[in-house]
Amino acid sequence: MPASIKVLKSLENSAGDHCVDIFVRGDGTFGFEEYRRDPEDVSGWFPLHRYSHQVFSTAEEALAHAKSRVAWMIIGS
Repeated sequence: MPASIKVLKSLENSAGDHCVDIFVRGDGTFGFEEYRRDPEDVSGWFPLHRYSHQVFSTAEEALAHAKSRVAWMIIGS
């Protein structure tokens, strides 16, 4: 993530191979992004570049949208 973004919350699925970060941008807007990692790859988490362009007014709004769009969060709800 760029330095102008601060992660507020990171939610991981039960398998530990996907997560969603809720973040605040330097301009005060909020967003989220989904990441994945492979156990055999020691490089860490990779962004899926699906959602980070979306802009929300609050962290709660970003989280609600994540819960309605990210497949494993919908199933886990």
